[in-house]
Formats: sequence, structure tokens, C-alpha cells
Amino acid sequence: MARGKLRIHLGAAPGVGKTYAMLSEAHRRVGRGTDCVVGFVEHHGRPRTEVMVHGLEQVPRRELEYRGGVFPEMDLDAVLARRPQVALVDELAHTNVPRSRNAKRWQDVEELLAAGIDVVSTVNIQHLESLGDVVESITGVRQQETVPDEVVRRADQVELVDMTPEALRRRMAHGNIYQPDKVDAALSNYFRPGNLTALRELALLWVADRVDAHLTQYRSEHRVSAIWGSRERIVVGLTGGPEGRTLIRRGARLAEKGAGGEVLAVYIARSDGLTSASPKELALQRTLVEDLGGTFHHVVGDDIPAALLAFARGANATQIVLGSSRRKTWQYVFGPGVGATVARESGPDLDVHIVTHDEVAKGRGLPVARGARLGRSRRVWGWIAGVAGPPLLAVLLNTVDLGLANDMLLFLALTVAAALLGGLLPALASAAVGSLLLNYFYTPPLHRWTIADPKNIVAIVIFVAVGVAVASVVDLAARRTHQAARLRAESEILAFLAGNVLRGETGLEDLLERVRETFGMESAALLERAGDVEPWTCAGRVGRGRPVERPDQADVDIPVGDHMALALTGRVLPAEDRRVLAAFAAQAAVVLDRRRLQEEADRARTLAEGNRIRTALLAAVSHDLRTPLAGIKAAVTSLRSEDVEWSEEDRAELLEGIEEGADRLDHLVGNLLDMSRLQTGTVTPLIREIDLDEVVPMALGGVPEGSAGLDVPETLPMVAVDPGLLERAVANLVENAVKYSPPGAPVLVTASALADRVEVRVVDRGPGVPDEAKERIFEPFQRHGDAPRGAGVGLGLAVARGFAEAMGGTLNAEDTPGGGLTMVLTLRAAGARPELQPAAEPERQAS
Repeated sequence: MARGKLRIHLGAAPGVGKTYAMLSEAHRRVGRGTDCVVGFVEHHGRPRTEVMVHGLEQVPRRELEYRGGVFPEMDLDAVLARRPQVALVDELAHTNVPRSRNAKRWQDVEELLAAGIDVVSTVNIQHLESLGDVVESITGVRQQETVPDEVVRRADQVELVDMTPEALRRRMAHGNIYQPDKVDAALSNYFRPGNLTALRELALLWVADRVDAHLTQYRSEHRVSAIWGSRERIVVGLTGGPEGRTLIRRGARLAEKGAGGEVLAVYIARSDGLTSASPKELALQRTLVEDLGGTFHHVVGDDIPAALLAFARGANATQIVLGSSRRKTWQYVFGPGVGATVARESGPDLDVHIVTHDEVAKGRGLPVARGARLGRSRRVWGWIAGVAGPPLLAVLLNTVDLGLANDMLLFLALTVAAALLGGLLPALASAAVGSLLLNYFYTPPLHRWTIADPKNIVAIVIFVAVGVAVASVVDLAARRTHQAARLRAESEILAFLAGNVLRGETGLEDLLERVRETFGMESAALLERAGDVEPWTCAGRVGRGRPVERPDQADVDIPVGDHMALALTGRVLPAEDRRVLAAFAAQAAVVLDRRRLQEEADRARTLAEGNRIRTALLAAVSHDLRTPLAGIKAAVTSLRSEDVEWSEEDRAELLEGIEEGADRLDHLVGNLLDMSRLQTGTVTPLIREIDLDEVVPMALGGVPEGSAGLDVPETLPMVAVDPGLLERAVANLVENAVKYSPPGAPVLVTASALADRVEVRVVDRGPGVPDEAKERIFEPFQRHGDAPRGAGVGLGLAVARGFAEAMGGTLNAEDTPGGGLTMVLTLRAAGARPELQPAAEPERQAS
């Protein structure tokens, strides 16, 4: 019997519409004549979902008793006996009631599939077994009902049912997901925007990973060898010429056509010199590629095509963009050029784009620097000319008599040719062999190793001297050419280094990465120590090589002063590279010093900000203290007046005014002192473990009776806080909420636990605060909206956040569903984290 097919509707959270989508599909299949039944569907009391069940055949459920209750479950035997073509089975991760045939519903589904019945089911991403730890770290809830990932991965089809967090929260607030009495708890806990966004990302990534696996399987089954890159990574090869800007823009346009495209511009300089690259032009191209969102790379390599391909494959690139050659037509006799070579050797995994530009066939302007001194082929031909040339010339001269003078000139010309081709040593060999042949064949007495005429001795000596002189000049010119090219390469790199300084690029890790990339090393680190006997510490490190704790452990180390060194691993660099490396090391030290100066400047700025705050405190005192003091003084003066006889009601009213003014002064002075302590860093919390219900009720004593409600469960874990600071923080939050709440809408103070955190929420139904002002209201001396001057100096929320952070917690503002503002005070729970299940998590609890 053929196995049935499994189709799963996957969602990020309860309420996204998985069951609705499953029922919609069932109606479509029934309309096409498919025999489809409902094995088990839970509509959770949602009217729209319940309506979708109508019109579909439902297999009666089986009711099981457990601990005094009756629970409905899918009747697996009845579905097997009915043998439909398609069965709808909701909540794949559900745990069956004890005494059921299988412990999990997904095991029931496996039996249906084995019987040849197609199954359509639903599951949330948080119920996948492999994501349990991740979901717990996000939501603070450990999922008790899970399904093995392999069960979902084996599904024939997985359809993602997606919904934005904002839309899902609106559905929740409108009562379309849970019962009204559970909406507030769900929105405040499991259905927070951050939780929903993270769960949605998990669902999208999981589905994308499954799509990629199916694509790989398809390519394997159909033997597809070509690369189908889902993300384009474009490498743009630059020569330093003006056409580079055209290539960069073309590469950026190619990257924009694919999802997540990336541009990497690379300039490859020879280790012994550079081509006609302008440092100014390269700086402009670097700025352009960075403005377009790409990255610029400077790589050293002798074989430019090989280095470019190695870089592209190392960066996992999919395309290479090169410009048409600027060489003249006759220059192609020296080789096919970089573009043609890269295109030929790129293989099937890399696409090469040759882009035309205005500089095509206009020449490079300056000659290309050749290899190190004399190339290998030139030296080979030089030795052939120096060793084999004289005997061949002697054989030719034996057939014709040209005279000794002409014979010597021909041998001298051969020696000069050997010198031009191979340098000093081939020329010396040619001179030695040629002089022996001249003596034996052409200098009297012939065929003997003696010279009869002294003039001939002088001629042979001059012949050897000229050959040696010409060879020395050629060798010296080659050395000077190599040195000039080498210095030019160094000046190019130093120009880039100086450009970094002028542009203000002070990232130490970026500079170390440039060092590692330029010299082809595995890792680069900047080490420092306080004194000669102090241990070394790492100020910055990049790369994947072995960790280096001391300079002597590195393959290359460059000292910077007495107590700093640049250490590199990967290979041993030649001595001539250390000059440029020393410049990099000095720049790294400058960058480190600049970073520390910046940190000191930030600290000075903080102190200046503290001075500004203290100045503002004094300015606030000058006005906001005067009003209650004036009211107190006026009331006391009236009471002491002997000219007026006050009634008991008047005296009570004046005393009440004095008391209110004193309370305002006490509250104001307390906030001023607290803010001053926070700004000067003198708040030292005394952390101890305490229950919230011992502290939070005391914080409500300063607000009018009936203006605030309290809901702090006794089952909450203890928190690690300073009780005094916590009371002051909650009191400020409650007073602020009461101030902005409309009449008849009391403030609600609730508390809940999430993993190792405990949240205290102060919920009001006031006008709320727009998103762009939610952080600004926590700054000192900020009064949102049109609050009157008498409403305070705007320190309550700033003091509350300062106290929360001093205790290791956080304080943030969120919108209250339905209007208003919710202050969320997050505290650290003491002891082990409890295993809590919020009301919003299990879908089945909503029924």
C-alpha cells in the first residue's frame, strides 16, 4: 500500500491562521470531489474558524476520562475504519491523554500515513524539538509539547502561514484569538512584539532552509552541475585606471538584481611593483564602492589572474566584473591579457563579465613592471646563448674566413646578447667559452692553446672585459628596475595607509584586517604590555590562525616602541616586506592611541553632561521650589494673623494646603537628590532577595485611594533588588501614570515571571506617547505634551530608570493595547528559573 502524503501548515505563533488555512484547503479539495474528513480540528471558540468547519464531514471524537475530567481526542480507529482520501488533523505536536494508543498526535498521523491516507496538519515553529532552547531564550517559556524535526522535514509539503506581529496583536486585541479575560495577559507576555518578530524570523529561516535542502536534492537527482546562486556576490576587478568607476557601478547594478547582493571591489598589486595605478583614482574608487554599500580590498599577488580567481573563490563569489583591456592591438602578442585568462580559468561556478568603457585600447600610459629582476625564461635563453652559442658560431665561422678582427666582433656580439638576455653569469660563460674558441681556432698558432702575437692577447683581454662590462650594466639595470618597482609598490600601499588617516578611519580591527589581507597572513594581532616585566595583552586581533600571546610565538613580529608589537601568523615574510609592515604597525599604534583618547573624551563629555545636569538642577530648584514654598508661607501667615478669625473649615483648608505643599517639596527634593546621586555615580544598591508583594504595595501609598489597582501573584519567584530603590522606582512610575490617567480609569500594577526575569508593569489608559518620544521621556527635565509647569521638573521617570539600571534591571515604555502607556520594569529573579506556562502559550487552553 502506497504511503499517504503529509501536508503541514506552519506558523510562527498561535492565531496566524493555520487552522483556517487548513479548513480552506479542505473545502477546495471537497469542491474538486476529494473524499476529505475532519479527524480532529480545534477552533478554540473562534467564530470564523468554527464556521469553516461546517460543511465538512467530521469523524466523532473519542472522550477519555483523566483525573476527574473528560477530554476529547481524535478517534484513530474510527478514522482508519472510515478510510478517507484526506484527513484533517490539527495540532501535530499535541500530547494525547494517558491511556490513548499513542502518546503523541504525530504518532497517530504516522499510522494514518502508513495506511495510505493523506493528512493535512498544523504546527507552530516553537513546537519543533530542536528549537526548544532558542524559543525558551526568546519567550522565557519551555515548550512541553514538541514534535521531532524529522517528522516535519519528511512532510511532502510545508506551507508557511505568515502574519506580521502588528496584525497578530490587533487580532488578539479584537478578541479573535483568545477569550477577553486572557487578552491582556497574552499581549503582555507571550505576544509581545519582540517575541513575535523573533518567532517569525525562526519560521522564515526554517522554511528557507527546507527549500534549500529540496533544491539541493533536486540538483543532485537531476545531476545539475551549474551553480544556482540564490545570493549574488559580485567581485569587481580594478586596475587603478579611470574605468574602475564604470565597473563599480555596473557591479552594483548587478548586485541589486538579486536578493541580498554584495559588491567586493578588489585591486591586486604585484609584490614587486604596480602597474599604472593612480593612488588618487584608487581612493576615489574606494569611496565610490563604499558609498554604494560594497567593500574595497587591496591584495598583493604576482599572478594577477590567479590572485583574482583565488580571492573570488575565497569570498564565495558568483560573478566577476572586469573591464575590456586598455592594451594596444600590437600588445596582444605578449599574451591574452587578464580578462581573457580569468574568463578561461574561471570554471563553471563563476560568471565573468567583460564591460566596455571609454579607455578601451588607449594604452596604459606607463610600461608594465616585469618580474623580479630577470624572468626565468630570459635567464634560460641567456644561458643557451652563453654556453651553446659560441660553439655554434665557431662551426659557422670555420666554413668562411672573415679575419680575426671580424671573428672577435661576432663573438663579442654573442656575449652582449647573452648579457642582455640572462645577465652577468651567462655573459661570463659566453666570454670564457668564446675566448677559448678564439684562441684555439683563430689565433696563431692555430689548434693550440697558445698565442704567438702579443697583440692578440690584448684583443682577447679587451673582448672579455667588454663582455663582463656589458653584463654588469645589464644586471645592475635589472636590479635597479626591481628596486624601483618594489619601492613603487610600497609607496602605493603607504599612500592607501595615509588615505585611511586622512579619512579618519580609526578602526583597529579594520586596520589589522587590511594588514592580514595585504600580506596574505592567517591572523594579525596588536600586543602590548605596561612594562618590561609585565605580561603581554592583546589590544586587537583578526583572522583564524592560532592565538598569539607573545611576539616570539608569531611568524612575524614588528616592535612598536618598547611595549607594543604587531604579530602575524601564516608564513615568514622576506626582510624587504618589513618596511611596509613597520608602517602598518606604527599606524596601528596611532589608531589604538586615538581610540583611547576618544574614550577619554567620551568620559570628559560624560562629566560635562553631569555638570550640565547639576546646573539644570539648580535652575529647576529656583522655580519649582518657589511655588510650594510660597503657598506654605501664605497659609502660615494667614493662620498667624490676629486680624482675621478663621473658622474650623478655613483652618482645616489652610492646614491641608500646607500639608500638600510640604508633600510636593518632599517629593521634589527627593527626586532632585536621587538624580544628583545617579549623575555622580554614588548610588550603591544593597541587593538582597525579597518578594515583590513586600515592596510594591508600599509604593502605592502616595497616590489617592482607588486610583491604582494591584495584581502581584504570591507564586512569583523572589527578586534580587534593593528594596528601597525598587519602592522609589515603582512609586515614581505609579505617580506618573496616575497623573496622566483620565478620571475613572485606575492605573493597574501587575507582575509576571518570564524565565529568569520578573516584570512589573504599570498600565495606564492615558493619551499614550508616540514611538519617537518613548526614549526621550526618560531623559531628565522632560515633560511630555502640554504638562503644566507645576507638574514637576520631569525627573520621576529618569530617576526610576536610573534606579532600575543600578539594580541590574531595565525600564522601557510600551503602548497599552486599546490606548495608553505601559511602563515595563524588568528585574532579575533570584535562584533557579521556574517553569512557567503563560496563559497565551497553549492554544488548547483558550477553549
